[in-house]
Formats: sequence, C-alpha cells, structure tokens
Amino acid sequence: MFFNTIKDYDDPKRKYEEEVLVLDDTDEVYKLVLHNDDIHTFDYVIECLMEICKHTLEQAEQCTILVHYKGKCTVKTGSMDLLKPMHEKLISRSLTSEIV
Repeated sequence: MFFNTIKDYDDPKRKYEEEVLVLDDTDEVYKLVLHNDDIHTFDYVIECLMEICKHTLEQAEQCTILVHYKGKCTVKTGSMDLLKPMHEKLISRSLTSEIV
C-alpha cells in the first residue's frame, strides 16, 4: 500500500491536499458454484445452503431454483480460505460444487 497526494492546481481558491489510500495488492475473489443433480430434493439443498453457507431461507431458495433451472449457481464468493471448507462440506453431503 502507498499513499497518493492529490493537489488541486486548477482553482487557486481551492488549495488543499488529500491523502488517498491506494491498494496495490487486491485479494483474489473466488466463486463457490453449486451444480444441479437429479438426486437431492429442494428441501435438502436449501437446508445445506443455510447451514453450510449461512444463507437466509430466501437466499437458499433462490439459489436452489437457479441451480435447478440453470444447471449451476454461484452460492458464495470470497477468499479461497473462506470457500474451501464450505466446498468440502457440500461435497461431504453428496452435493456437486467447485471453486472457480
């Protein structure tokens, strides 16, 4: 990280300096994607998303519907450290997911 100083030279009446924090490294954002299958019920998938991904009932229902009709849905985004345990728990429940 470094600080950038911005000066307003265009307007002589407005003389100020402002320090702006600039991030030079950004965390990569990954996606946890849940795939459709013909095995699990809507209720089972909703329950898993609420428990594992900490979705609200509404979020879990919407994701489940998207998975059913679109074939897959991003159910969570974040760092690899956040998503990997969720991915492993979904797989342990026989759900198909991937991190992209």
